[in-house]
Amino acid sequence: QVQLVESGGGLVQAGGSLRLSCAASGSGFSIIAMGWYRQAPGKQRELVAAITSGGNTNYADSVKGRFTISRDNAKNTVYLQMSSLKPEDTAVYYCNSEVLWGVLATRSWGQGTQVTVSS
Repeated sequence: QVQLVESGGGLVQAGGSLRLSCAASGSGFSIIAMGWYRQAPGKQRELVAAITSGGNTNYADSVKGRFTISRDNAKNTVYLQMSSLKPEDTAVYYCNSEVLWGVLATRSWGQGTQVTVSS
């Protein structure tokens, strides 16, 4: 099973920046895609951004132009650079991975990291 370890959350003022990191550990798999989701209180978990092994990216409309997802394939690590943060970005951010074990694909979730943006 893939273990995802997240870091980088915290408290920031509106307009500020934060960088989240997520490292996938384990062996015997190849990463198809990694991404970040978020869940605010009382709301459903939603996709924030995702990146494939080939570097294709996908962003939620609400974060386009403010957030940038990137990855270091050698380190099996994905990053989310968040800029111009808004109070509505406050949520628990979860890392997600989709990996291939031979012909079997599995998804894993990190434990979540809190991002709080004060107005």
